[in-house]
Amino acid sequence: MGIVSEQPGIADVARGRLSREALEANFVDLHPPLSAHEVKIEADRCYFCYDAPCQRACPTAIDVPLFIRQVAAGNPLGAARTILDANIMGGMCARVCPTDTLCEQACVREAAEGKPVRIGLLQRHAVDAQMEAGKNPFTRAAPSGKRVAIVGAGPAGLACAHALAVAGHEVTIFEAREKSGGLNEYGIAAYKTPDDFAAKEVAFILSIGGVTVKHGVVLGRDLSLEALRSDYDAVFLGLGLGATNKLGLAGEGELANVIDAVDYIAELRQAKDLSKLPVGRRVLVIGGGMTAVDVAVQSKLLGADRVTIAYRRGTHQMKASRFERRLAQTSGVLIRPWARPVALESHGGAASGVLFERTREEGGELVGAGRAYRVEADVVFVAIGQRGAPEALAGAGVEFDRDGRIVVDGEWRTSLAGVWAGGDCVPGGIDLTVRAVEDGKQAARSIDAALKSKAQS
Repeated sequence: MGIVSEQPGIADVARGRLSREALEANFVDLHPPLSAHEVKIEADRCYFCYDAPCQRACPTAIDVPLFIRQVAAGNPLGAARTILDANIMGGMCARVCPTDTLCEQACVREAAEGKPVRIGLLQRHAVDAQMEAGKNPFTRAAPSGKRVAIVGAGPAGLACAHALAVAGHEVTIFEAREKSGGLNEYGIAAYKTPDDFAAKEVAFILSIGGVTVKHGVVLGRDLSLEALRSDYDAVFLGLGLGATNKLGLAGEGELANVIDAVDYIAELRQAKDLSKLPVGRRVLVIGGGMTAVDVAVQSKLLGADRVTIAYRRGTHQMKASRFERRLAQTSGVLIRPWARPVALESHGGAASGVLFERTREEGGELVGAGRAYRVEADVVFVAIGQRGAPEALAGAGVEFDRDGRIVVDGEWRTSLAGVWAGGDCVPGGIDLTVRAVEDGKQAARSIDAALKSKAQS
């Protein structure tokens, strides 16, 4: 579903609520880079711990003490190599990772002082220096003669492609959308990745060579897994999550202003002029994850008067990190916990409000508290998560779990010989760039080992 447009049935939805100058000011970099002085001060705060808890907390196991020591020594390019060896998307992760629940939460200074080393911003300093240098620090191995197909140019697919290219294999990526990057390009708030950084990082990754990307190619429509298995020596599936969950309420699919938050964020990210985006005066977001916060905060920044996030459980149980929740609240977003939507109210073909039931927990189960209330809204965003899309692989013989995700073993191998998978499309995917990158990296190592073993047999 596209962005809701101005029409008579909607109470108050309009374009241009704010001037272009105000919008530009609102969508500046959420975490601006550190100054040279700040970099030195922050790097000197690191204790360079042995068996550092920050490194253990990083899904890609970046050697945090080493790269910070390199930064402190005035060697940002060396630090960048340390980071990128573990996480080829270290630039994006420095911007969007929930460091407050990962490396920085584990920092010993957080435990001792409540003020961790700002690892994410130091990481950004190093990787940005490498990208500004305009040279890929990696070199390819001798050509292996092997060809690998990757479906999906998101974080998992790109990380897998880069590692395989470094190993000497030829890689072709098939991507359904017009641009590469996956959620980094289409699904993350614009204030987290200004200046087209997602596209710049993709270009940096692909500069290694040996990787061809074909856009506008959809698995199940334009190509089949069977054909890929026949034409390539190995296949990696980095499909992401192809479908969004629905509220299951009457009228959800027919009301013009009940909108998929993922779709809206994607259109916002690709918009050339934010002043042309229709924005409701009263915005209601249903959900409790990062997507819910992203669409809520961006609605406020676009000029919405009142933005509310409604979540069926307690605030502390929201999937959005503590920092994200605080960001929403300090941006003027009201968070209403213990609220389960039970009915959409409408007028003239558009939702006019949502009826909620108050909830509570009994023995770990969510139950109704017997009271109801109404929240009026000009726009209702649905942000209650995504699910797998097994339809694209119907009849291919791939095993799925009950949530529609591809079952893999400890080597990221699927039930089909020669086919690997990783990222959000496999069980355990947690909708984080850093986790998807790790899956792609580890799958590439498994694929490389399998191809070398096959060549030697």
